[in-house]
Amino acid sequence: MLAAIALESGDAETAIQLYGTAIARWPDRAEPYYKRANTSNRLGRMDLALADYDRAIGLDPAHARALCNRGAVLDRLGRREEALVSYDRAIAVDSLDFLTHYNRGTVLKDLKRLEEALESYDKAIEVKPDFVDALINRGNVLEELRRHEAALSSFERAIELKPIHGEAFHGRAVALQSLKRFDLALADYDKAIALKPDFAPFYVARGNLLLHWQRYDAAVASYLKAIELKPTELDGHVGLGQSFMRLKQLDRAINSFDQAVMLDAGRSFLLGMRSAAKMQACDWDHWTAELDMIRAGMEKKRAVCNPMTLAALLDSPQLSRAAAESWIREEAPPDDVLGVIASRPRSAKIRIGYFSSDFRMHPVALLAAGLLERHDRTRFDITAFDFGPPAGDVMQARLRKAFDRFIDVSQRSDLEVAALAREMQIDIAVDLNGITEQCRSKVFAVRAAPIQINYLGYPGTMGARYMDYLIADTTVVPPALQAHYAEKIIYLPDSFLPFDSSYAIAEKTFTREELGLPADGLVFCCFNNTNKITPTVFDSWMRILVRIDRSVMWLSPTNATAAANLKKEASRRGVDPGRLKFATRLAALPEHVARLRTADLFLDTFPYNAHATALDALWAGLPVLTCEGQGFASRVASSLLRTVGLPHLITGSIAQYEDTATALAADAARLMQLRATLAQARWTTALFDTARYARNLESAYEQIHDRYHSGAAPAHINEPRPLQLLCRP
Repeated sequence: MLAAIALESGDAETAIQLYGTAIARWPDRAEPYYKRANTSNRLGRMDLALADYDRAIGLDPAHARALCNRGAVLDRLGRREEALVSYDRAIAVDSLDFLTHYNRGTVLKDLKRLEEALESYDKAIEVKPDFVDALINRGNVLEELRRHEAALSSFERAIELKPIHGEAFHGRAVALQSLKRFDLALADYDKAIALKPDFAPFYVARGNLLLHWQRYDAAVASYLKAIELKPTELDGHVGLGQSFMRLKQLDRAINSFDQAVMLDAGRSFLLGMRSAAKMQACDWDHWTAELDMIRAGMEKKRAVCNPMTLAALLDSPQLSRAAAESWIREEAPPDDVLGVIASRPRSAKIRIGYFSSDFRMHPVALLAAGLLERHDRTRFDITAFDFGPPAGDVMQARLRKAFDRFIDVSQRSDLEVAALAREMQIDIAVDLNGITEQCRSKVFAVRAAPIQINYLGYPGTMGARYMDYLIADTTVVPPALQAHYAEKIIYLPDSFLPFDSSYAIAEKTFTREELGLPADGLVFCCFNNTNKITPTVFDSWMRILVRIDRSVMWLSPTNATAAANLKKEASRRGVDPGRLKFATRLAALPEHVARLRTADLFLDTFPYNAHATALDALWAGLPVLTCEGQGFASRVASSLLRTVGLPHLITGSIAQYEDTATALAADAARLMQLRATLAQARWTTALFDTARYARNLESAYEQIHDRYHSGAAPAHINEPRPLQLLCRP
C-alpha cells in the first residue's frame, strides 16, 4: 500500500525501495516482484524490470499481466521474437486480454508479419470493440497491405469512437491519399494538425501530399512548419529539398539535402537526391568524395541513389541493376494482393495497354506519337492509361485520337488501375515510365497484365521480376551484358528509340547573330539537361575549346544557378566564360529544331547520352559526336548513329572523343559531308522510318504473345545469333 502511494505521488525510487522491503518479507509472492518490475519499467530500467518479471513468472507461471509486460520490455530491448513468445504465453493463460493481443500485433507489425499483425489487432478489437488505438494500428497495417478501402473503414470507426484523435485523422488521410482522393486527404491532414498543432510529423505528411500533388509552394510551407517545430525532422528536410528542386530553387534544395545528410546520411536515396540537385545546378564541390560514397553504397547494394540519377553519375550496368533493385525493394516490391491472372483464350486482337504520366508535351510522347498512330488496328487494340497531371495541350489532344480509348486514371489507386487493366483483359502492359518521376510501378507490382514490358521512358533495367521484357537493341544491350538486366530483352532490328517522321522543322532560317552566337568561328553545342554534364564531360569540352580558336559551346536554356556555376568552372579551367553561350527557351519545338542547324557539331554527354535531344539534332542535320560506355544510358546515341549510318562518330574513350571533335572542327568539308549524309538519311534510313519501326515492334508483340499462350516462359526475342569462329587452317 505504501509503495503504491509513493508511486502515485511521483516518488518511484521510494516505491522501489518499499517493494524491495515487501519482497524481503514475502520472497515467495509474485506480486511484489511484478509491481517492482512495473516501476523499473516506468523508469526505463529495462534489464531490472525483465529480471523481476522473470521472478514473478517463476513464482506464478499463470501471471498473465507479468507475461504481457515482460513481452513489452523485450520488445523495447529489441528482442522481438522473445517478446512474441511471452505474449503467446500470456494469451494461453488469458485469451481475453485485449492489451496482450494489441501488443502482440504491434511486434508483428514491426517484424513486417502484417497478416499476423492484422489477426492480433482483430482479436483485440473483438474483445474490446471500442479500442481506438487498435483500430488505428489495424488501419495502418491494412494501409501497408495496400487494402486502402479496408484501412479507410478502420480509421473511420476510430474517428466515430473518438473524434478528437489526431492519429485517426492522419491515418484516414494516408488512406485517402493512396486512393487519390487528394482533396479529402488534405482536409483530414488539416484536422489532424488542428488536434495536434505541435506535432511535426503531421506537417511532413501534409507536405508529402502537396508535393505529390505538385503544389510545391504549399508543400514548402508545410515542411518549414515541421522543421520549425522540430529542427531535426529528417523527412521535413528531405521533402523541403524535393520541393525546392521542383521549384528550380536549386541552392535552397542543396542546402536542405545537406541538412538531411547531417542528420542521417544513411536515409534511403538521400545521397542520390543531393547529387541530383547538385548535378542540376552544376555544383561540383566535393564531387569525388560524394561520388565515392554513392559508389561504395551501391557496391553494398544499399538504397543510396535513385537509378536515374546513378545513370548520370556512373557508367556501370552492374551498379545500375543494383540501384534499380534497391529502389524496387523499397518502393514497389512484388505484391500478390490481386492474385494470379487467370489464363484466358486468345482474343481477336492483341490488347496493348500503354501506361504513362507523360501523355502530353513531353519527350516520351513526342517520340511515341507516330508509332501509336501507326499501330495496325486490325491486329491490335490499344488503350492509354494516363496517370499524369492535367495537360490539355495539343500533344494530348493528338494522342487521344491515336488510341482506341484514352483513360484518365490519375484519381485511381494503383490497385484500382491494375484491377481495371485486368477487367479489360489487357494482354500486354507497357510501362512508359519505368523508374522516373511520377511513375506508378506499384501498378505493375500487383500485375496489370499477363505480360509486362519496360519501354522507352527509362534507360535501363527496372530490376523487378514482375517486368517480363525490356525493349532494346543490340547496341544499348549487347548480348554479352544481358546478365545485368532482370528482364528478357526484346531486340528490335534497328534502334530501339522510336521517331515520329511527321516531326516538323520550322522553315525559318536563323542567323547566328539573332541567336547570340558569333558570326564566325566554330559552334559546338549540347542541348542536354544540365544534370547530364559531369566535371569529366566539362573538362573535355574546355580542352576542345582551348584547341579550337574562336570556338564556342552553345548550351540549352538552363537555370541561373547552373549557368553561373558553369561560367565559374570555365574560368577555373582557363577558358573565357564568354565562350559559353546559353540559348533562350523557344515555345515552339519546330523553331528549336530549326535553330540547331546553325551549330557545327553536337558534343554528347557521358555516361548519360543525349536521347531525344540527339534525335532532334540528327533530324535537323546536325552531326552528333558521342563517347560510348557500357550502360544502357551511355549507348543510346551510339544506337542512333549506327542506325543512321554514322558509326565513325562513336568514340570509345575521352581522348578519342576530344581528338575526333578537334579533327572535325578543322575539316569543314567533312562536316559538310556529314550534313549531306544526314539530309539524305531523312528519307532513306530506318532511324526515321516510323512505319517500319511500328511493324518491327508489332512483330515482337506477337512473338511474346504467342509464347505466353503456348505456356512458354519469357525469353529473349530476336536475339542475334553468336558469331561462329573459324578454325585456323
